[in-house]
Amino acid sequence: MTSRRALLAGGATLAAASGARAQAPWPDRPVRVIVPFAPGGNADVVGRILQQRLQEKLGQPVVVENRPGAGGGVGAEAVARARPDGYTLLIGSNGPLSVNPVVQARLPYDAVRDFAPIAMAMQVPHCLVVQPNAPYRSVADVIAASRAASEAIGIGTAGVASATHLALESFKAASGARLLHVPYRGGGAAVPDFLAGNLPMLFTEFSTALPLQRDGKARIIAVASAARLPALPEAPTMIEQGIAGFTAASYVGLLAPTGTPAEAMRALGAAMAAIVAETEFRNRMTAMGGEAASDALATPAGFAAFIAADLAKSRAAAQAAEIRPE
Repeated sequence: MTSRRALLAGGATLAAASGARAQAPWPDRPVRVIVPFAPGGNADVVGRILQQRLQEKLGQPVVVENRPGAGGGVGAEAVARARPDGYTLLIGSNGPLSVNPVVQARLPYDAVRDFAPIAMAMQVPHCLVVQPNAPYRSVADVIAASRAASEAIGIGTAGVASATHLALESFKAASGARLLHVPYRGGGAAVPDFLAGNLPMLFTEFSTALPLQRDGKARIIAVASAARLPALPEAPTMIEQGIAGFTAASYVGLLAPTGTPAEAMRALGAAMAAIVAETEFRNRMTAMGGEAASDALATPAGFAAFIAADLAKSRAAAQAAEIRPE
């Protein structure tokens, strides 16, 4: 017959084991990272690079799960509704964080309140691209030609209310350029028409335009970055050419659901800061036509401030373009 003393001892052992599990340092199991877009895009590529390095830093498997749909909204909603324990994370970008809140009237998540930013990983600046044989050599040339033309000059973007469309509208408002927006279903979708000569200009991501420039099939007039890019130092910035303070980029970063424990946030923040500072990571981002995040942006506070500012810019651009939430 089991004695009372044995039962008590067994109960104490179970309680100790349970307590040990509860106090196990984070992470003690695999971490899931949701990419809210289909495989192969910029967010997916960066997400998988981060996956490899986070596994090494955290000492646990990191699994990437693609959940595309609604401009990144499907995957973002999944993370917003996930248990905030640090084991479900979001590869966030302009679409779900800066664009959807402006153009979707019934967004099933709050881009500010539902997420805890961890760190930006990288940015791909936007740029103004013209045909290689076009007479324009500067932003001033484009502005002057657009104002003198009998009809507005066509310029392609990744689609209505896309990040590049909103950046284009900001550029038009800042410069007074008279340009006709020609939307496509993605930045790459505009390229065939541009190469065929059917589209005079593109406002697109630098990573899309750089191969065209290198092949002599396009000319990048200006980049919307704060400083010239190492991958193409001869291309001047918008700011250099008189568009004061003008920057625009597609960004990628890591976020967790709001309420994620401080221990997990600290571990993830330290891991991301270390990864983004690595020479190999920074070189890979440059090779992709992007820029690794600065030390300031690779922090929770820096990334949160950036998202808030980018969202405000998107709202202003949408108002200028008379884009109404639907």
